[in-house]
Amino acid sequence: MTVSLVIGGASGIGRAIATVLYSRGDRVGIVDIDTSGAAVAKELGERAAFIHADMSTTNGPRDAVEEFLALTDGKLDVLYYGPAVLESRPLAEWTVEQWDHSMSVNLRGAFFACQVAEKALRASSSGRVILMSSTGALRGHAGMPAYHASKSGMIGLVRALADELAPTVTVNTVCPGWIDTPFNDPYWSFQADADTSRERLESGIPAGRQGHPSDVAGIVEFLTTPAANYITGQSFVVDGGYTAV
Repeated sequence: MTVSLVIGGASGIGRAIATVLYSRGDRVGIVDIDTSGAAVAKELGERAAFIHADMSTTNGPRDAVEEFLALTDGKLDVLYYGPAVLESRPLAEWTVEQWDHSMSVNLRGAFFACQVAEKALRASSSGRVILMSSTGALRGHAGMPAYHASKSGMIGLVRALADELAPTVTVNTVCPGWIDTPFNDPYWSFQADADTSRERLESGIPAGRQGHPSDVAGIVEFLTTPAANYITGQSFVVDGGYTAV
């Protein structure tokens, strides 16, 4: 049985990924600061467990991974990291604390989760790491410098880890475009006219709509299968064509 840890699995894309992996037969750990993740794990069934953790803290990533490994007798095949903070404000209003909070959740937590999981992933016959980036690493938006910087950093982190963990573990990132979840609310609230901005944005997506969490879960599932054995260090854009035009 494949053992998968979904960090950031209580809602949105992470929940869709946890659901897909559980449905195919994985044992799934759901880590989140949002305690509703406990209900998600209960809904999935007996092969799912919830761990409450805060990725912005120094010990949060380490403690979460270690707690899950204690439940699985040290076994781990798939590590997914998706927690992120999206804050929007004018350049002059950013504080050091706000910047550091975004960086700790969006980027630092991923690194230290991988560090703690390394031994178990190397021991697996099919170790996989998928770290969530964003098309925010490829295109910029005013008011969100910390988000864009951290998501760009995630691509660099994946390339470095792909080299270090090879050949036994593959490491890739997924870059979703506009996925219609409450995560994007800070962006819309930053706009002078949210409805007009939403219409303009969606009209510029060749697919004609924002994505759904399930649109992203499929590529993550694929990257954890034997069909992806020779794929590592790569970034996969899932955006309905948003960055292609």
